Amino acid sequence: MSTTVDTRLIQQLDSAHFLHPFTNFKDLAARGSRVITRAEDIYIWDSEGHRLLDAMSGLWCVNAGYGRRELADAAHSQMMTLPFYNSFFQTTNVPAVQLASRLAELAPAAGDRRFQHVFYSSSGSESNDSNIRMVRRYWDLLGQPQRKVIISRRNAYHGSTMGAASLGGMGDMHAQGDLPIPDITHIGQPYFLEAEQPGETRDAFGIRAAGWLEEKILALGPERVAAFIAEPVQGAGGVIIPPDTYWPEIQRIVDKYGILLISDEVICAFGRLGHWFAYEKFGYRPDLVTFAKAVTSGYIPLGGVLVGDRVARVLIEQGGEFNHGYTYSGHPVACAVGLANLDLMAREGLPERVRTVTGPYLAKRFAELNAHPLVVDAETCGYVGGLVLVRNPATRQAFDPSLAVGMVCRGHCFRNGLIMRAVGDRMIIAPPLTMRESQVDEMMALIVRCLDLTLQDAHRNGWLA
Repeated sequence: MSTTVDTRLIQQLDSAHFLHPFTNFKDLAARGSRVITRAEDIYIWDSEGHRLLDAMSGLWCVNAGYGRRELADAAHSQMMTLPFYNSFFQTTNVPAVQLASRLAELAPAAGDRRFQHVFYSSSGSESNDSNIRMVRRYWDLLGQPQRKVIISRRNAYHGSTMGAASLGGMGDMHAQGDLPIPDITHIGQPYFLEAEQPGETRDAFGIRAAGWLEEKILALGPERVAAFIAEPVQGAGGVIIPPDTYWPEIQRIVDKYGILLISDEVICAFGRLGHWFAYEKFGYRPDLVTFAKAVTSGYIPLGGVLVGDRVARVLIEQGGEFNHGYTYSGHPVACAVGLANLDLMAREGLPERVRTVTGPYLAKRFAELNAHPLVVDAETCGYVGGLVLVRNPATRQAFDPSLAVGMVCRGHCFRNGLIMRAVGDRMIIAPPLTMRESQVDEMMALIVRCLDLTLQDAHRNGWLA
């Protein structure tokens, strides 16, 4: 298939008809979109022939890398067999059942929590909306309908639908659409650089940050609180890696007050942190686990919720008809691709490689960036990483936000063949799990080059004065 396109024509049609997500439409129309035409391994190419190393796995999702024929073959075979049928009206399909069974096998028991059931959607946003419905239905069935409040964290990202965006803690999103919806509230994020106190250790901060949950529960009244939802590592918020003490203390608190724990693993599951599911890495015991993105390595949209026995038992045995679902719940093509993707990842040992080989190598190389004159807190967790651009690493003095130094750096990345995301002045990565050590070295050389170019801009413009 030819990838030759008329870039200008596509850009004109794009601005005339395609409203992009999280985009200033007028600004994009003035600049024109970058037209991506093909991809292979960890690289993408645009319509003008430029190759870029994709250090963001598309959007945290192409864990198995680009160009995997077995995933395309699985989609084609299923399309020719059964391209679609719904899961309503007491019907099912083979790939949906097989994938649910496979996910139940992969999800390790967490103490007394076992995951034997899956509720399907097409995205992380839909999955988290489903969590709201299941959590509130659960407490209704137990005769505690007043337990409706779900606590999340500021700067968390849980999706873009009305429910999921409410669960998220991003002020810019809440400012549009009268969000959050009622009975969703937020506590601080476990971001040490942002909230540390003089002389405080990371471990001490982790305990204190988890304590914000207990303070909120007591302020609301424990009898009103239904659940706490959190990402194991906050992704879109800037790769916020919690201290080691954080999750054990969160578990103690939710157990103390009997509330449900939702682990949003849309980004962190399927090998991203070196385990099939991130709750295993951090040792906590969720009741519900949100997944999407990498379950198919992004080749086909698919999402869902692993429903722990505590919740599933009540919904099944006491719930009667659950009045919730989607046209594409358990889509046969998406589930067939999901099965092929999980087979591929298991065959190549990608989660294990991230945990024992490539993840430690990335951590070692990424930490070297702390020596750069603009950088503090360069750290990784598995195959996610983040660093902060500052005026003075010794004093951690930040740049004036109006300078948008992160976006300046991101611009250098794109112009120099690297996709690296900016979240304010935090620069973050989440490369495909197939990235080899030599490709880590290639990525690191590109990152250093772009940091150096940003430093030159800072000197030239007097931002360091």
